[in-house]
Amino acid sequence: RVRRQRQMCIRDSMGGSEPDEVISLTSGYHENPDTFVALSVFAAAACELSSGKALSKLGSPVKDYDRQTPLRPTIEAHTITGSVIYIDSHQNAITNISRELFDRVGKGRAFEIFVQSKHYVLDRINEQYNDSDPGDLLAIFNSLKLLEIAIREGNAAGLQKLNTNSIIRVKFKEG
Repeated sequence: RVRRQRQMCIRDSMGGSEPDEVISLTSGYHENPDTFVALSVFAAAACELSSGKALSKLGSPVKDYDRQTPLRPTIEAHTITGSVIYIDSHQNAITNISRELFDRVGKGRAFEIFVQSKHYVLDRINEQYNDSDPGDLLAIFNSLKLLEIAIREGNAAGLQKLNTNSIIRVKFKEG
C-alpha cells in the first residue's frame, strides 16, 4: 500500500510567493478511502487550526516540496487566452478562465470559444450539461465558476486531445 504525503502551508500575510511554513500531516490525520481527501484529512486539520492549535503541532516540517506557479489567463484586446488546468474524473477540461473574467472582458458581447484550434468552436455557454445533445461538445461554468469544456455523456479530454496546459481562447466580437 502506498502512503501519500499530505502537506499544508501557510502563506505570509503580505501574499508572498513562498509560504512561511510547510508541514507534513502526521498521526491523527488518516485518509478515509470512502471520502474526499479535503474532507477526511484537510478539514480535520483546518478544525484544529481554527481552534487555535499551531500549524507546527499538526505534523513535521517539510523543506523540499512541490512548488507550482498558478497559470493565469492573458487578456489581449478582445481575446482571453487561457489553458486547461485540470482534467476531472469525467474527462471534462477545467480551465483557468473564471466567470468573473469572462463577464468583465466580454461585457455581454457575442463570443467564440476556440478549443485547441479553429476546428472546434463554441458560441454559447450552457447553464446545464443537458442543454446540449448527447455527444455534443459544450462549454459551461462549473461550481467553482471556472470555464469547463465537456462533451455531454462523453470524454472531452480524450476526444479533443486536451491535457493540462492545452490552450483555450475566447474571442469576443468587437462593438
